[in-house]
Amino acid sequence: MIRRGAFILVRKIYRSRPIRAIGILTAVLVAVAAGLVAVPTAQAGAGAGIVGVAAKCVDVTWSQTADRTPVQLYDCNGTDAQNWVVSGTDETIQALGKCLDVADASHADGATVQLFACNGTAAQRWSARNGSLVNTGSGKCLDAHGGSATGTPLRIWTCAGTPTQAWSLLGAAPPAVPGAAKKGVSTWAFPGVADAVRDVGAGWYFDWSASNDDVPAPAEFVPMIWGPASVNDADLAAARRSGSTLLGFNEPDLPGQANMTVEQALSLWPRLEQTGMRLGSPAVAFGGDTPGGWLDRFMAGARERGQRVDFIALHWYGSDFGDAAADHFMGYLNAVHERYGLPIWVTEFGLINFTGTPRYPNAQQLGTFIAKTTTAMRAAPYVERYAWFSLPAAGETAEIGLYREQAGLTAAGQAYRDAVGP
Repeated sequence: MIRRGAFILVRKIYRSRPIRAIGILTAVLVAVAAGLVAVPTAQAGAGAGIVGVAAKCVDVTWSQTADRTPVQLYDCNGTDAQNWVVSGTDETIQALGKCLDVADASHADGATVQLFACNGTAAQRWSARNGSLVNTGSGKCLDAHGGSATGTPLRIWTCAGTPTQAWSLLGAAPPAVPGAAKKGVSTWAFPGVADAVRDVGAGWYFDWSASNDDVPAPAEFVPMIWGPASVNDADLAAARRSGSTLLGFNEPDLPGQANMTVEQALSLWPRLEQTGMRLGSPAVAFGGDTPGGWLDRFMAGARERGQRVDFIALHWYGSDFGDAAADHFMGYLNAVHERYGLPIWVTEFGLINFTGTPRYPNAQQLGTFIAKTTTAMRAAPYVERYAWFSLPAAGETAEIGLYREQAGLTAAGQAYRDAVGP
């Protein structure tokens, strides 16, 4: 659909802002209990690559097995020199039958990381913490200190949350969606945002960026790579630190949003894949079920190139505020699901008529639509997540938002709060 008038200005302001720096939340390498190293259960004991800055892998130099062989950053190639077994029991990381080791059990910044015969010492124990790999003996982080060039030696360094200290599993099956509620919200920073997320009962949220540095809230945060400018080492590292699932480009089919050609999106997609995160498609503004449309061409191209898309992200805005609106909405979701055979995340939905000056439904129409659609989506096994646009009720979103800063939940917010279930 075409977005015009003042409302598109608000969406442009909040959804097109620059992506922020590194966040500090759950990593793809999942820390459990007191933060001891582990990987998703299905992967414990299985070999996989470990990917870091510039989408390069932890590599044993020249595939040598001799003690004190240096470990480096290298182009990912799937060889045994990059096939690491991460143990959830003895906290070791092993390749070629030996352990990732800090030379001479050093605690100094810049100490060499190497391959060495496994000996059970703290110099060979590692934990996953906020997306970094922390050596138990020294308390310092695995670091490609000095850059991202192929052949950069790996060392330990004081943990600082830099892109050269961000690591995730590559080649392992993407982590499954956590067992959180389907219901979420889209939001931007405003006073009381944490209370608002809690009060509407959202199990997850996103803010169109790679980290939630300025929008902390008591729910799961899902990062997004908004557009081509966000495909860089810093933002990809921030995304890995911020969650286990990654949303792809935002409305690439609209000039006012990510504004990308299908070919451009496909050429950048491997960088998103290399995060190792569960990956959602670019979220088109409309026509997700249209043969030959933007999403259809992207999915066809991804199949031809062997690129991974784990679920379809969709936006939907209805201009019919009557009783049939919910049926139109679910009909669209069904059509997209049948076309691609993948789970659906509805990352924006609502009722707005964009013809001329934007028009909005009344409170009763909005409440009825929310109740019907959320009930239908909870019952649809292929719908994994949904998020209303938007959480704050302010300015041009005053008529459709869920929460007013001074007054709390709107009527729509109360209806959304009452939409309970898995």
